[in-house]
Amino acid sequence: MAEKLKRRIGPGLLTAYGVGVMVGAGIYVLVGTVAAQAGLYAPLAFLIAGLIAAPSALSYAELSTRIPEAAGEAAYVEAGLGSRLMGLIVGLAIVAGGTVSAAAVLRGGAGYLTSIVDMPFNLAVVGLGVMLVAVAIVGVLESLAMAALFTVIEVTGLALVVWSGWHAPVSPDFATPAAPYFPGIGVAATLAFFAFIGFEDIVNMAEEVKHPERTLPIAIIGSLIITTLLYAGVTVTAVRAVPLEDLGASERPLALVYEAGGGHVAVLSAIAVTAALNGVLAQVVMAARVMFGLGKRGGVLGVFRHAHPRFGTPVLATVLIGAVVIGAALSLPVSNLAGVTSTILLVVFTLVNASLILLKRRSPQAPFKVAGWVPVVGLVFALLALVAFTLGGVS
Repeated sequence: MAEKLKRRIGPGLLTAYGVGVMVGAGIYVLVGTVAAQAGLYAPLAFLIAGLIAAPSALSYAELSTRIPEAAGEAAYVEAGLGSRLMGLIVGLAIVAGGTVSAAAVLRGGAGYLTSIVDMPFNLAVVGLGVMLVAVAIVGVLESLAMAALFTVIEVTGLALVVWSGWHAPVSPDFATPAAPYFPGIGVAATLAFFAFIGFEDIVNMAEEVKHPERTLPIAIIGSLIITTLLYAGVTVTAVRAVPLEDLGASERPLALVYEAGGGHVAVLSAIAVTAALNGVLAQVVMAARVMFGLGKRGGVLGVFRHAHPRFGTPVLATVLIGAVVIGAALSLPVSNLAGVTSTILLVVFTLVNASLILLKRRSPQAPFKVAGWVPVVGLVFALLALVAFTLGGVS
């Protein structure tokens, strides 16, 4: 077995991967929740959330060129804080968060699938899960190519929502806008922040990327910009086409927008299944790379440091992650664990920004550099979001 992954990924595929992870995790659900808090100013809340996420994304961009390893955050924290144990804990936390997230998304995707295809729920979970694990094993280029296809379908679906929404009658709320309620916009921006979680997955592909010092920053920054613009555009359409009360009460807010313009809800359900597949595939691929990176550090996890000689992928780690995802989706109320996942990631963001602050003091030079204030702001924003999440029960 080989101990190196194959470098096969360019900036286009990697950017599509990042967009797909973020879009699949956020926009299809959060629009209604954000609109319930911010009203017609929900698009502004998404733009603010994008700005909140931006410093941490830039910190990740610099760190990914300083330490282009599959272990990602684990390697950054180990180097910055000088603690191998802390790096290991962070790495395992990222794996746990990704696995729980993938299980929740797989369960949701199976639910959408059974609503349009007559089949048992458990069969849908296992069938979708096994298919995605097989793709992840065959190769990273194949995995990201499929993820890119899914992303195109997702974005096309959002375009259909925008088109349909702009052809719908104007909502009375939109015709007579109320004054902005800034506390509500602030709460909404905190909620919307979680729709941007996903850009951090990009760095765990570092050992399979061509020219990582250039490709990784392009993909991280590019995916964040694209996603922010998509979220703002879709949200403008949503608050224009659907009354705010209906939008805030719905678990399928974009379906309401699509129906308001005369679209058939089954089409959007099919696209939602695609979004779920994209989310699961991205998380399985990411978590397996983190396990591979942790395995290279030796110890008990050393068994995961091998890549398949033909496929060039961490097969054992991929199979393990896939099995846990499928098992959790079948047996656990994983939707209740979404808050745990978000908390884990905010703690990791805090540690990653702190690590970059210390690394920049020790070694100012890097292939890609951000200003010294960037990780400081990223750390403060992550801590504030963590406090808001903990006190307010954001999920």
